[in-house]
Amino acid sequence: MSYDDIILRVLAEAGENGLSIKKIARHVFNESNTFFHQVAFDEVHHDVQRFLMRQAQKANPMVEHMKTRGMYRLNPHSPESRQLMLQFSDEEPEEQPKPAEDQSLWLF
Repeated sequence: MSYDDIILRVLAEAGENGLSIKKIARHVFNESNTFFHQVAFDEVHHDVQRFLMRQAQKANPMVEHMKTRGMYRLNPHSPESRQLMLQFSDEEPEEQPKPAEDQSLWLF
C-alpha cells in the first residue's frame, strides 16, 4: 500500500475534525515500517507533508488545509473525497470464525 492510500484512509477515519501532519505521518510510519523494510520517521513526515501540500493546492482539492496551521482533512465538497468516504464506510471488518462448540457426550 502506498503512502497516498494510507494518508487518505487515515483522513477518512479522522472525519471532519482532520488531523495534524505529525499525527498523519505517525500513522503512515507505523503502518509502513516493518522488520525487513525500515523507514526513517523524518522521511515519512517529509513525504506526507509534500503530498498534503500538493493536494491542497489543486483547483478542486480532495484534501483541504484547515484554519489551524498544519491541520488537514478531506474536502467534504469534493466529489472524489465523498466517493472515498463511501468506499471506506462500506467496508465491513472481517468476521473471525467462531470455534466449533464441543458437542461430545460426557462419560461421567
